[in-house]
Order: sequence, then C-alpha cells, then structure tokens
Amino acid sequence: MGIREENIARLGAAVREAEAVVVGAGAGLSTSAGFVYTGERFQKYFGDFARKYGFQDMYSGGFYPFESQEEYWAYWSRYIYINRYMDPPKPEVYGDLLALVGDKDYFVLTTNVDHCFQKAGVDKERLFYTQGDYGLFQCSEPCRQETFDNEAAVRRMVDEQRDMRIPSELVPRCPHCGRPMTMNLRADDKFVEDEGWHMAARRYERFLRRIGDKRVLFLELGVGYNTPGIIKYPFWRMTLENPRATYAVVSHSKAFAPEEIARRSICINGDAGSVLHALV
Repeated sequence: MGIREENIARLGAAVREAEAVVVGAGAGLSTSAGFVYTGERFQKYFGDFARKYGFQDMYSGGFYPFESQEEYWAYWSRYIYINRYMDPPKPEVYGDLLALVGDKDYFVLTTNVDHCFQKAGVDKERLFYTQGDYGLFQCSEPCRQETFDNEAAVRRMVDEQRDMRIPSELVPRCPHCGRPMTMNLRADDKFVEDEGWHMAARRYERFLRRIGDKRVLFLELGVGYNTPGIIKYPFWRMTLENPRATYAVVSHSKAFAPEEIARRSICINGDAGSVLHALV
C-alpha cells in the first residue's frame, strides 16, 4: 500500500471513529466537481466575450471594466447562471461527501458561493457559506443589510441578452434607493451580512461549543491560501486545543499540517473528488 492509499485508509478510519465532523470546503472542491473557470468551459460559454474583450478566464472577466451596466450584466448573468443555477458537471463529488458524513454529527463551513452543498442535499441548518452566494443580489451602496433572490432576474437577463448586452430595463436596481445592484460576494467592506448569514454564523458557533472536547474530525477539502483565516488556521487551532481531535486535509499540492499537530493529522495530496469516491 502506497503512502496516499495508506492515508486514505487512515482518513476512512478517522471518519468512522469521529463523534463529530467539521467540513471546511474551498474552491478546490467545486473545481473537482467540474466548475472550472478556464479552458474549454470558458470558451463554451464566454467565447464571444473573449474575442471582444481579450480576457481568457471567467475570473478575469469578473473584474473587466465594462463600459455599461448592460454589458456588465450580460456577462454576470451568464456567469451566475452557469455557476449557480446549472448543476456541476460532476455532482457526485458533493454526493459522495454527503454519503461520507451524512449520518454523523456534522457541520459544513465553506467559502464557496455556488450552492452545490444545498443541491446535494446538505441540511441548510448545518451549513455556513461565509463569503456569500451567487444566487443573491445586494444594493451596491449598500443602503441596508438585505439580500435579494436573483434567479428570476438572472434567467431573464440570460434569455433576453443580445450582442453581449441586456435590455436597459433589466438592469437590476435596489428597490429601496434605486442604486444598481451587485452580487452578494465578499470583495470589500460593502459585503452584506444579512440575517440569514448571521443565523448561520450563530449555528456554527453553537455547534463548535456543543462538540467541545469530543472526538472531532476537522476535514479540510480544496482550501487554498487566499483566505486561510476562515477555515485552515481555525482548524489548526481547534485541533491543537482538543487533544482528541484529528485534522485531515485533501489538496492538490499543498496538503500540510503544522508540527504541533502533525501526529494527529492526515495530509493527502490529490483530487478531492477522487479521494471522496475512494472513501465511499
């Protein structure tokens, strides 16, 4: 048995023995499920934008200084539609995760904003999506801490756009102050943390208090170093503070644990979806 297979076996045992599981999921998990923002998928949905504006991936397009709201929302409505309202190419990745931890006392903390956990059947009461949701608009000011479901508006923008522009009357505006809407994504200090966000944060805090010093598995999947203070560093700290806890990380090339918790850590360099499939 190779090192990777041995660690997968150790992770399987850690899941079985855990009294509680805290899942921390980052962009690498959705990438494993097929939500990639470059290459063939980008060309399929945004080839016209690439030819006109010159950017070569969806992420770069999100920062392009479009000259009008009509162009801006033609791009973003298409972006939201394919990454939020379409299923990922490999939904079984999230299904395998739920099959792995679903009968446990679990909670999911995620920086992902694509709604894949909810689509897979993860209990909303066990989920905290810290960085927002592609499916929500907020006032660009914002004039108040409120978000708005955008599915109907996005679908109409996608259906009615022509030549990379939406009709002017479809530009979304705040119903309270009339300013343009924007996505509820944490990018600056204008990110709206609405009541739903705060309720999820409180549920996560209560869960952590309740599991206390139990045999806890902190399972980190596809988390990079863009925002390590949300998942990675807290998982390290909580593992250190609880001598019965285990820390496990699955990452393509950055699986690492600090020396202080190394003996209670499982580090697997590999594709999260492949590892989850092997476990179930």
